[in-house]
Amino acid sequence: MTSPLPPTRHWLALALLAMTQFVLVVDTAIVIIAAPSMESELGFTPESLTWVANAYALAFGGLLLVGGRAGDILGRRRMFVWGLALFAVGSLAGALATAPLWLIIARAVQGAGAAMVSPAALALVMTLFTEQKARSKALGIWGSVAAAGAATGYVLGGLLTQWFGWQSVFWINLPIVAVVVLLAPRLLPEAKDASHRSFDIAGAVTVTAGVSLVVYALFNAGTVGWATAQTTGLFAAAAVLLVAFVVIESRSSQPLIPLRIFRIASLRNGNGLTFLTQAAIMPMFFLLTLYVQHVLGFTPLQAGLAQMPAALCFALLGTHVGGLVSRIGYRIPATAGSLIAAAGLLWLAQADVGGDYFTDVIGPLTVTAIGAVLSVVALMIAATAEAPADSAGLASGLVNVTMQIGGAIGLAVLGAVAVAASSRSAGRGGDALSSLTDGVGAALTTGAGLAAATGVLAAVLLRKSRRTATESDDSGSALAENDGAVAEPLTVPHGIGGRREA
Repeated sequence: MTSPLPPTRHWLALALLAMTQFVLVVDTAIVIIAAPSMESELGFTPESLTWVANAYALAFGGLLLVGGRAGDILGRRRMFVWGLALFAVGSLAGALATAPLWLIIARAVQGAGAAMVSPAALALVMTLFTEQKARSKALGIWGSVAAAGAATGYVLGGLLTQWFGWQSVFWINLPIVAVVVLLAPRLLPEAKDASHRSFDIAGAVTVTAGVSLVVYALFNAGTVGWATAQTTGLFAAAAVLLVAFVVIESRSSQPLIPLRIFRIASLRNGNGLTFLTQAAIMPMFFLLTLYVQHVLGFTPLQAGLAQMPAALCFALLGTHVGGLVSRIGYRIPATAGSLIAAAGLLWLAQADVGGDYFTDVIGPLTVTAIGAVLSVVALMIAATAEAPADSAGLASGLVNVTMQIGGAIGLAVLGAVAVAASSRSAGRGGDALSSLTDGVGAALTTGAGLAAATGVLAAVLLRKSRRTATESDDSGSALAENDGAVAEPLTVPHGIGGRREA
C-alpha cells in the first residue's frame, strides 16, 4: 500500500499521466498526415509506407499485456519512467531517420515504450483515486484525453508537417517526455503487487506473439488479400498461440493473466463492448481524412483542422461523463452514447461527391463525437473500475489492448468494405471521386451498424447487480447496486480469488 497523497497532488499527478497518454495516442495518428512527406524524402514505396503507422501499432498492441503485468510486479512508476525513456529513444531515432527501415524500426521502439507506459499510467490513476466519485471523474478525464488524442493527432500532424517538416512530429515528443520524467518521482507514488514476485515467461511469449500476429495479419490482409494462404495461415497461427496461452494461464501458479479476472462481469462486458465501439468509431477519422482531402480538396493542414470538432468534444465532455457515470452508472451513458454515435455515422455516410464541409461534415462529425465520448468513457470505466487493486495494471493493459485491437480490426474491416463498394461503383461507370465517396459512405454505414449493435448490447449486458460490497464473490471485486455505478474494489492480497480483506 502507498501513503495517500494530498488531493491537490492527486490532480497534478492525473494531469501528468493524462498528458502522457495524450502523447502516446497522438503518435498513433500523427504520422498519417506526415506520411506523404516521408514518402518523398526517404524513398518509401506506397506498400512500405503503411508500416510507419503499423510498426507502432503492432509493438504497442502486442506488448500491452506484458507491460501491464510487468508494472504490477516491478512497480508502476518505475515502468512508467522506463517506458518513457524508451519512447524518447524511438522518437529521437525517428527524427534522425534517413532511410525507410530506420524509421520503421524507430516507430517499433516507440510502440514498445508506449506499451510499457500506457497500462502503468492508467493503473497509477486507479491507485491514486480510490473514492468512487473521484475515481469516476479521473477515469472520465483519462478516457476523454485518450479519445481526443486520436482526433488531435491529425490536427497536429497537419500543422507540424506544413510548418516545420515531418521530422517535427518526432522532435515534439522529446521536451514533453523530459518534463514528465523529471516530475514523475515528485508527483507519482510507487505501486506494485507484492504477492507476485515471478513473471510468467511462457504466458508472456505466447500472448505477445499471438496478439502481434493478429495485428500483423489485419494490417497485411489489405495488401495480400483476406482469403490468401498467408492471411489464413497467420490467423491460424495466432489462434494456436492464444489457445496455448489460455492453457498455460489455467495451469500457472503465477499467471500473467489470472483467468478468474474475467468473472468480473463489468470488466468482461466493458472490454467486449469497448472492442465494438473502437471498431465502429476509430476508422471514421481515417475515412473522413480521405473524403475531405480527395473529394473536397482540402490540404493536409485543412484536413487536420477538419477533425477539430471531434477533439473538442472529447476534451470538453470527458470530465462530465465521468461524473455522470458515478451518479447513474455506466449502462445508460454507454447505451445512449453508442446509439448517438450510430446516428452521427449514418448521417455522415450521406455526404456525396458534391458535398460541403459545413453542411455535410461538421454536424454529423460533432454528433458522432458526442456519442463516442459518452460510450468510450463509460465503457472504459466499466472495464477497469471494479478490478482488484493488485491487478490494476493488468486491467489497464486489457482495456488498452481491447482499444488497439478493436481499432485495428475496425479499420481493416471497414477499409475492406470501402474498397469493395468503390470497386462496385467503378464497375457501374462511376468516376474516381464518386467511387471513393461511395466506398467511404458504405464503410461509415457499416460502422453505424456496429455502433448501434454496441448500444443494444450495452443495454442488455450492463445490467444492475444485486450484490453489494459486503457480499463476497469469486471475482474479488465489490459490485455496485445501482445500474453498474462504480464501487471501490476490495483488497485481494494473494491474487484474484484469494482471501479478502475489507
